[in-house]
Amino acid sequence: TLTIDMSNTYISWAQRNMRLNGFVDAKHQYLSADCLTWLKQPTTKSKFDIIFLDPPSFSNSKRMDKVFDVQKDHVTIIEGAMNCLSEGGVLYFSNNLRGFKLDQASLAQFDVKDISEESIPRDFKQKAHIHRCWEIKTCT
Repeated sequence: TLTIDMSNTYISWAQRNMRLNGFVDAKHQYLSADCLTWLKQPTTKSKFDIIFLDPPSFSNSKRMDKVFDVQKDHVTIIEGAMNCLSEGGVLYFSNNLRGFKLDQASLAQFDVKDISEESIPRDFKQKAHIHRCWEIKTCT
């Protein structure tokens, strides 16, 4: 696994959670970085079977070159992540922006399925509108 986040706090939480679940060897890596920049690097040659992409709704971190807005930037980050998928892999894209609209036309080259309903635990069903999730694959 590879966890990428600009927040050292979130990286620490991820490490702690992985450790608590028995994932402690060198196969599990953590990188404090701007994901958009990492995805654009030509040295990003890793291929993953599963990618879980859950960006913030908005970020204007000083560590970033520009402001991130999930509504405006989701196509770019999804396309970048799809380039890191192995053949037959799947990307799960999730976000919590109320009123978010996935740009289906710009992602028409992919097989996109809305799995929001089944991704929300039973305890949170009454607030289902605050979370959206899609399963995205390369068209075959």
